Amino acid sequence: MSDAHSPEASQTLASRFRKLRYLLVSLAVIVIDQWTKWLVEVHLPHHTTRPVIPGLFNLTHVRNTGVAFGLFASDGTGGGGGWLLTLLGLGALIAVGLYFWYTPSRDRVLLVALALVVGGAVGNLIDRVSSGAVTDFLDVYLGLHHWPSFNVADSAISIGIVLMAIDSFRPRHHHESTAAAPVTE
Repeated sequence: MSDAHSPEASQTLASRFRKLRYLLVSLAVIVIDQWTKWLVEVHLPHHTTRPVIPGLFNLTHVRNTGVAFGLFASDGTGGGGGWLLTLLGLGALIAVGLYFWYTPSRDRVLLVALALVVGGAVGNLIDRVSSGAVTDFLDVYLGLHHWPSFNVADSAISIGIVLMAIDSFRPRHHHESTAAAPVTE
């Protein structure tokens, strides 16, 4: 039986609280994402494009009712798909949040990756809940070939996923306590 005041319990609790600092990454993503979307909504009329680097990068104001890169976008008839996407996004956010919570504090790259994904998911979820669509404004292209418009939250999610993939190839070292002989009852 484990005592709540045992050294092991204190160490686990301390480890989880140390992980909370990674949530500052999530908070930074949310703040920067919402601020840049606000700037676009206030200063760039809907469906307007402003070249930044001709032939490579524009700022463009679009509203995405679908998921990443406009997939599953609604046709504007209000068919209820927006609520389904919101619920799926919330479910994914909960799953990533649990993954974050149970990730050991020594897995710093993975924690940063998960914090980026959480921040991006919350940023886009705020838009989806408040207006039914996500503001996208970063338009990267080469000649006539455009990548679908995206935003800071999408960027954070993408970077987080790449970091998670890189981290998955890292060898895992087990602590001595996990290498101990199995407990017999």
